[in-house]
Amino acid sequence: MRLAGFSVFAFALAAIAGEIPPSERHSGYELMRPETRAIQDDDAANPAMLWVMEGKGLWNERPNPGARACADCHGDAGVSMKGVAARYPAFEVAAGRPLDLEQRINLCRTIRQRASAFAFESRQLLAITAYVAQQSRGLRIEIGADPRSEPFLAAGREQFQRRRGQLNLACNQCHDDNWGKHLAGSLIPQAHPTGYPLYRLEWQGLGSLQRRLRACISGVRSEPYDYGAPELVNLELFLMWRARGMALESPAVRP
Repeated sequence: MRLAGFSVFAFALAAIAGEIPPSERHSGYELMRPETRAIQDDDAANPAMLWVMEGKGLWNERPNPGARACADCHGDAGVSMKGVAARYPAFEVAAGRPLDLEQRINLCRTIRQRASAFAFESRQLLAITAYVAQQSRGLRIEIGADPRSEPFLAAGREQFQRRRGQLNLACNQCHDDNWGKHLAGSLIPQAHPTGYPLYRLEWQGLGSLQRRLRACISGVRSEPYDYGAPELVNLELFLMWRARGMALESPAVRP
């Protein structure tokens, strides 16, 4: 019955949010120049693969003497991690709320490996997240119908539609209402998080979805939330739900 309730809730949420119909959804990849798409398509040219290779090393590395490596518990990431990134953020009982993939990796690191958590946006956390995410490349985003996530999904939708900052703009005003147009010379995408963590040419490095969200919030002249803040995870959850059915591209490349 709860699952049925979630389906009704999700349908109502879609209607309220005025989401982009599935037939009209476009990844940022489709809106890029052919030259940039070619960088993403070629693993030998995609600079994000440097982080993926580093993440593979971390997957097999024991953080401390006597500690277990990720591979000791999960084995071959190509098998055990296939589809995982397509389901995050996901509800975590211990936390009592959804966690994103970076937070789940750190939770496993601190509890199972008894090691210190990686800092948000650190090279190590980005690397192992990119390695895990790559195992789901080409799979469809499937945010599960977990009734426990209902209030957090609704909160994420509210974040997406909330006007903020000195510019008094909401996410949906750009990414639902004006996608495909240009702002200060840059094409406005639909904001589907299909490739994170991804390499941005603007950054000259790999970055998380939270980094991009914080940059957008700062861009409308509002105070950004701290990394790991519940508000950012709620927004991540809504964005992934909004992109459900689209293919993951991790690790992607963007302008």
